[in-house]
Amino acid sequence: MGLMDFIKKQFIDIIQWTEDGDGTLAWRFPMAEMEIQNGASLTVRESQVAVFVNEGTVADVFAPGTYKLTTQTLPVLTYLKNWDKLFESPFKSDVYFFSTRQQVDQRWGTAQPVTIRDKDFGAVRLRGFGNFSYRIADAKTFHKEVSGTRERYTTQDLDGQLRGLMLQHISDAVAGSGLAFLDLAANQVEFAAQLQAATSPSFEKLGLKLEAVTLQNVSLPEELQKILDQRIGMGMIGQNMGQFMQYQTAQAIPQLAQGVGQGGGIAGDAMGLGAGVALGQVLAQQLGQGLAHPAQAAPAAAVTGAPTETSDSIMALLERLGDLKAKGILTDEEFSAKKTELLKKLA
Repeated sequence: MGLMDFIKKQFIDIIQWTEDGDGTLAWRFPMAEMEIQNGASLTVRESQVAVFVNEGTVADVFAPGTYKLTTQTLPVLTYLKNWDKLFESPFKSDVYFFSTRQQVDQRWGTAQPVTIRDKDFGAVRLRGFGNFSYRIADAKTFHKEVSGTRERYTTQDLDGQLRGLMLQHISDAVAGSGLAFLDLAANQVEFAAQLQAATSPSFEKLGLKLEAVTLQNVSLPEELQKILDQRIGMGMIGQNMGQFMQYQTAQAIPQLAQGVGQGGGIAGDAMGLGAGVALGQVLAQQLGQGLAHPAQAAPAAAVTGAPTETSDSIMALLERLGDLKAKGILTDEEFSAKKTELLKKLA
């Protein structure tokens, strides 16, 4: 190898970056001990930005295109280096390439429940998860605030920070949407739009643009979900609680008779049952109807030896309450409280 060939290898005449698809956001061109020649070629591909940095100070920024590096194309660097005419000697400068393409399918989610204010439930703790996408919008800001002088900076390096920003603004998004928790599932697009609006300023401070946010699921912790299920069940019953329970009792009487005929332990099955306040009111009404006609109820019991109408109603109600408990509409505490009361009336 001749001396001239060796010298030529110390100068850079082509500067470019071909992305390798590994999620790289910023990449520093390998300079080593080499210098850039006057008139060198700079190629910036679509979805890229190139930035020249002189001694730690961001100088010229290049959008996609092909450039011949001269004092005309490097005005800021020319000023910083005090070039008063066309430079003839090679020069040193750090060159960074930034990917400005959209980084899609980034995931966000609540590792722990997030407490928010809700107009229906007060303070609730919810979980949620979804996707978001972003891109580098201001390479100079991103270089100063995030990537710095690192040789390579990737989406993985930034992932934790961006997830934190998303979660930090969930409460703001709920407040901004004006949606109650019960309406969030039906208005996921609106909630996602509010989350994007609330989080975008934090992304901009890093030189990023938050392009899109999606909400895939939102849910309550299990204990609050049980309470919600009860409220939904009570809401479905509405104001006709008495009629609803009378109908359900009538439906349960044939099952009760069948169980007695087959030697079923109805009383034993009822031992684990309880009831809420509203169900107690229905029971009181049914007991009152039985007590209002004692003369009619007593002869039937004496002749047939069968339980009175009041006892049948209680047992049928207990049977039905077992179904409600199994469906989670009534809690164990409500069943336990009512169980003792009902069994005392049977005794």
